[in-house]
Amino acid sequence: MSKIVAIHGIGQQYSGEAGLLSDWLPALKDGLSRFGKTLDSDNDVRCVFYGDLFRPAGKGAILPPLNVSDITEEWEAQMLEAWWGEATRTDPAVPDPTAQTKLRTPRIVQQALWALSKSRFFAGVAERALIFDLKQVYRYLHDPLIRGAAQARLIDAVSEDTRVVVGHSLGSVVAYEALYANPKWSVETFVTLGSPLGIRHLVFDKLQPSLEGCLGAWPGSTKRWYNIADGGDVVALEKTLAAVFGANVEDRLIHNGAEAHSIIRYLNVRETGEAIASGLW
Repeated sequence: MSKIVAIHGIGQQYSGEAGLLSDWLPALKDGLSRFGKTLDSDNDVRCVFYGDLFRPAGKGAILPPLNVSDITEEWEAQMLEAWWGEATRTDPAVPDPTAQTKLRTPRIVQQALWALSKSRFFAGVAERALIFDLKQVYRYLHDPLIRGAAQARLIDAVSEDTRVVVGHSLGSVVAYEALYANPKWSVETFVTLGSPLGIRHLVFDKLQPSLEGCLGAWPGSTKRWYNIADGGDVVALEKTLAAVFGANVEDRLIHNGAEAHSIIRYLNVRETGEAIASGLW
């Protein structure tokens, strides 16, 4: 069984376990090599796939023609505003939301979508794809069936041999909740990449583990938690998780270039290699 189990984030509804592994494995091995380590076997890594839970049904399974009128939940509008604010902080080309007229949806939502279209982070992402990805996060946090099914995929993949769990983007939320719910797992190290776990009110306060005072609960019996974020990653709006989950979280800030949220660029850096290696050697 696999020593490393990795789980993807949003926007992977047309992928699959084998496809993810073929992309992720070389990058993960590169990250380990930069730390001077080598996998014993490619079978040491397994990718968990749950993107099909969000795949549109019907002929052709294409994305629905989503637009601003489809953003009907207050949570969705608030997350868009949060992304807008973070994009403004990291990209001078994005208009400042504080300078805009604060009106209720759909006007403020339309302004946010327009502003995000100007950012380097969302360059090339069609509006309907952005809205579809946003709704994936909403559905995971608010639909118990989706939440349970995604976690079940990870639970099925983790065995007594598993020492490291890696979660990218929304996958870090799935992994965090699954680790907390399974405190008898033998996982040594939890690695979060481009994680939204620290976003107060929108994600952090929606997590299923009860809060311990003002801090989030520790993820099960995990001994080490490395959180790695790019300074320009809009999805990882809160770059450091130690402030919300405790000082034992080891935060690492990296630079992925123009593709700040890319899982490949997250995996192939030395910092990720070091984090993964901590659970294996």
